[in-house]
Amino acid sequence: MKTSIWLWISILAPIVHQLYVAIVWRYELYEKTFTTKYGFEKAFKTYSAGFSILFMFRLLSIIFLAFSNSYTIDIDPLYTYAIVCFIAPFIIYLFYSVKKYFTIERAYGIDHFDKNYNEPYVKQGIFKYTNNGMYVIGLTVLYIPGLLLLSEAALLVAFFNHAYIWVHYYTTEQPDMETIYGKLQS
Repeated sequence: MKTSIWLWISILAPIVHQLYVAIVWRYELYEKTFTTKYGFEKAFKTYSAGFSILFMFRLLSIIFLAFSNSYTIDIDPLYTYAIVCFIAPFIIYLFYSVKKYFTIERAYGIDHFDKNYNEPYVKQGIFKYTNNGMYVIGLTVLYIPGLLLLSEAALLVAFFNHAYIWVHYYTTEQPDMETIYGKLQS
């Protein structure tokens, strides 16, 4: 497929993903639409599967874009490989911290589905250093294909993904957390 097609697919992927999350979260948080109809377990598992598929599609579309647009940056690959080696431990530490302290279910947004879910803010692992490790560190995984394949387009789309996640945070996640937990802690 042509680079221009992969570029548009890669730009649409985060938009579709974040719209999916925003719509499901809002309907569930304010109307209990899905848990009322399907029960908590089925509703949350179905939503989580959709979330995972859409996130993997974000990554895969950037990988395909990077291949279709490879070697469009004129730089010694050792520099970009060094950047990958620098960010990889942070990404690994984030996933360890999510698994050990934050939980995958919380990362998916279980607090929107389970009205009794009320866990304190996590201040362990990577969350000692940033309140939002998944957005600050996690999305850096999307830069890796562009860095490894020296793809200008893939790096631009990774940057778009990283910037666009903050639109989701400020328009959906932060207001929802205030509804669920009250005034946010810093």
